[in-house]
Amino acid sequence: MLDKDGYPTDEALQKIESWKFSNEAELKGLLVFLNELWHWEDWGFVLKGKNILHLELHTGGWSGNESVVHALQKNMFWWCFWEKSLRGGHYYFKINLKTFFPKKG
Repeated sequence: MLDKDGYPTDEALQKIESWKFSNEAELKGLLVFLNELWHWEDWGFVLKGKNILHLELHTGGWSGNESVVHALQKNMFWWCFWEKSLRGGHYYFKINLKTFFPKKG
């Protein structure tokens, strides 16, 4: 969902803003979608971990990445998992899957 110049479309940004994640699969789907939109994903999109995920987003000053971050700030994801931001477009998230999505039964 990128335009001809590689920027996220308004539709893609709206999808991020309204993305629901009531289970682990939906949350991981959001992460995959963000990765697909991220410019310089090999450098600026870092996802590590298994049960506790650590996500780093580094915009590199690119306005398309900044647009993705602004859309993500409007999603509950930001309020649930944001850890810190650093000047220069660096954002850090911690996602404890076992705590957020406890196994039932």
